[in-house]
Amino acid sequence: MVKPELAPEYPAYWEADVVLRDGGTAHLRPMRADDADAVQAFHMAQSQNSIYMRFFTYKSKLTPKELRRFTELDYRDRVAFVITRGTGIIGIGRYDRLDDPTEAEVAFNVSDAHQSRGLGSILLEHLAAAARENGIDKFSAEVLPENRKMMQVFSDAGYEVRRHFDDGVVSLQFAIDPTEKSRAVMESREHRAEALSVAGLVAPKSVAVIGASREWGSIGQQLLEHVVEGNFTGAVHAVNQDALEVSGMMPYTSILEVPGPVDLAIIAVPYDQVPSVVDQCGQAGVKGLVIATAGFADDGEHGLVRQRALVRQARANGMRLVGPASLGLANTDPAVSLNASMAPALPAQGGLGIFSQSAALGVSLFASMSRRSVGMSTVLSAGNRADVSGNDMMQFWEDDPHTQACALYLESIGNPRKFSRISRRLARTKPVIVAKSDSMGLRLPPGHVVRTTQAPAGALDAMLRQSGVVRVNTIEELSDVAQIVVGQPLPKGPGLAILANSGALGAVVADAAEGQGLNVAVLETSLVLNMGQSRALPLLKRTVLSALAQDGADSAIVTLLPVVGLTVDTIAKTLQECSQESGKPVIAVFTGIFEPSIHVNRQMAGSLPAFSSPGGAIAALAAVVRHAQWLTLESSVFEPPVGVNSQAVEDLLDTWLEGVSGDELVTLSSEDSRELLGHYGIKVLESVPFGSDDEAVAQAERLGWPVAIKTLDSSLRHRLDLGGVRINIENADSLRRNIVQMRKYLEPYGKKDLEVQSMAEVGQSCTLRAIEDPLLGPVVSFGLSGDAVNLLDDWSHRVPPLSAADTAELIRSPRAAVKLFGYEGLPAGNVAALEDLVARVAMLKDEHPEVALIEFKPILVGPTTVTVLAVDVRIGNPAQRTDSARRAMRS
Repeated sequence: MVKPELAPEYPAYWEADVVLRDGGTAHLRPMRADDADAVQAFHMAQSQNSIYMRFFTYKSKLTPKELRRFTELDYRDRVAFVITRGTGIIGIGRYDRLDDPTEAEVAFNVSDAHQSRGLGSILLEHLAAAARENGIDKFSAEVLPENRKMMQVFSDAGYEVRRHFDDGVVSLQFAIDPTEKSRAVMESREHRAEALSVAGLVAPKSVAVIGASREWGSIGQQLLEHVVEGNFTGAVHAVNQDALEVSGMMPYTSILEVPGPVDLAIIAVPYDQVPSVVDQCGQAGVKGLVIATAGFADDGEHGLVRQRALVRQARANGMRLVGPASLGLANTDPAVSLNASMAPALPAQGGLGIFSQSAALGVSLFASMSRRSVGMSTVLSAGNRADVSGNDMMQFWEDDPHTQACALYLESIGNPRKFSRISRRLARTKPVIVAKSDSMGLRLPPGHVVRTTQAPAGALDAMLRQSGVVRVNTIEELSDVAQIVVGQPLPKGPGLAILANSGALGAVVADAAEGQGLNVAVLETSLVLNMGQSRALPLLKRTVLSALAQDGADSAIVTLLPVVGLTVDTIAKTLQECSQESGKPVIAVFTGIFEPSIHVNRQMAGSLPAFSSPGGAIAALAAVVRHAQWLTLESSVFEPPVGVNSQAVEDLLDTWLEGVSGDELVTLSSEDSRELLGHYGIKVLESVPFGSDDEAVAQAERLGWPVAIKTLDSSLRHRLDLGGVRINIENADSLRRNIVQMRKYLEPYGKKDLEVQSMAEVGQSCTLRAIEDPLLGPVVSFGLSGDAVNLLDDWSHRVPPLSAADTAELIRSPRAAVKLFGYEGLPAGNVAALEDLVARVAMLKDEHPEVALIEFKPILVGPTTVTVLAVDVRIGNPAQRTDSARRAMRS
């Protein structure tokens, strides 16, 4: 036995809740020594064939020696994971390091009752992540030829598997470093599993309302009534331990008494009863929960602890959880027709999926869409968002044929990198509209616990833009955009046709459009429609279609003052026909309507977006145009920079970080920084500190004249105006004089240490910075050096990986960036070389989270060259990124 005082530390951070292939959940954790009895029970429950496949022989029971070998681990050379459901083990995976310290033998054993649920692939992902952490880079396995399922696990994982048959056994070997193919496989499996888990919630075959009450107006009574009156197509059960009759139904006293399987349980019981009810749901085999009960994370730290325990309890028993404090969910698909929410009626059927967090915002968003007659596909209120999140809903919406566009109101993002990855994929096929609270990361709603971000202001918004989402600030803006993207084609460009029956009104709309970056291709302000309906409507249709047929007209806004003899409904019908026939979006703006019964801020004539004022219409259309432009840029092929050696950098970091732990950061020397960056094709102009004048002259002779001398002080070394640098020194005598003058000038500040550097081509001074943020992961920031960034905070930010379009936008986004493209008669800089440098830095940061900071200050962008004059590189051991190479649910 291992002595307790020598027992290795249990790696609790390896634990994870996981979603299985069929959408169920389970808990994965490292095996412990006290698992011996559970491992024995697992083994004895297996079939003879399964035992033979694992051990190449049949053994009815494991010996005490075998149990000790299997369960007593060092979590370095010998690692094992178990997947549990409830208290029982349903899968085991392990590796043992071989004589070659970079290789380990791997083996799996999955419960017969849980075959084909993807347990093997999940175990492989987590074993590979642990092995890489422990310096292992390849796995091997010995498998019987008839064990096709196990061989399939390895080959389907996306690894390049080598096979060798010898003495009746198939030997497999493969590298476990993530590849593009293996990452794609993991993402595909994750997507499929999470989409199915949400589908089980929003499209159940049976529903039980636990806490259904006879008391009118109570939450339980309303939830049951809404499910029944919404004409849910499945079975409905009421559960109430006291009542004899609820809404004409005979209730069961416990979920355990309900006959047949229950897919979804809606829980509306008092706060203190929720844990026991969740436990009973687990025993009954319920697949998903909606918890309407509030008071968990709202009750301070004590309530948050109870909420986390509730989530662990649900996931460990295979259940996903919506809430607590959820308003519920709805699905308008006629095959489901589920209104498991506090909304009094099922919303109109349509193509918009809605996700919200807090109850108040959920009510506001639902009401706004209902007022605008925007049909919905699925609606989910996450409440405290303890489990099911916006990421989960996007996974579902991507496959849902009933959802055409997606709207999310987010008060926090628990896993921004995963959000970015999913939304970027989803937005290629369905518009994603996101309203985000500006308090994110500062004042989070109860229960919305995320890592603290250290990223600069604007980085999260930049990530959202990169991800292709339509970013808005308010529910009203979200609703405006939703009106357009649901039912209208996306515009192919920024060209706009404006038609009005008032010159002044048309001019106002044109000014607003140009202010939003739209190009006015057609401006027709002489529409005369007061000629009766039979003549006016055909004229309107011909005029709009003619305008849309003009070159550069990608969409149209028709803004009209009231016309005698024409109703807004008949005009809307005509304009919708124009959109359908042209294949281009048409937006109506009805101004000057005073009749309260005529409500025009809504979809009309089926799917025509109609507004009461031009401002909201123009802003919403401009947002949709930017999304369409992103789609065009997103389709461009990204070519990674050449001359990159990622493995060499990884080897350097392993050496330099040996013995470094915790939050400690190591600042690299100039030589080490140049070596590290050189492996990514990044050159830093050499600079040499000196003590004596003679040493400075000798170094200048070696570097080549002319030279510059600088103070080593970081705040002054690039400030010519403050005496921190002198340039274009062409000979030894001049160098000696400048050294004396600089030291005399800097002596009062105690900044006498200097360095010498050869001169670079004159150009615009820029700053490029890349950090590792605990929440967002890598963040790259760019700006023009000096007052632009120091005083005006004129930065742009992006989150790697960067596409070519992302890189170009990063450089062009600062307001001062116009200086790079020729300014006041100065020549333009070599922006192509600057983009190449940014792409290399972004790739380095994306691949090596151990690089905590890279700051180039400054970079000189000249007409023909880009020169890095100085760099600050710091390395450390960062926490695991929120989107790692192993599937795990947010805790």
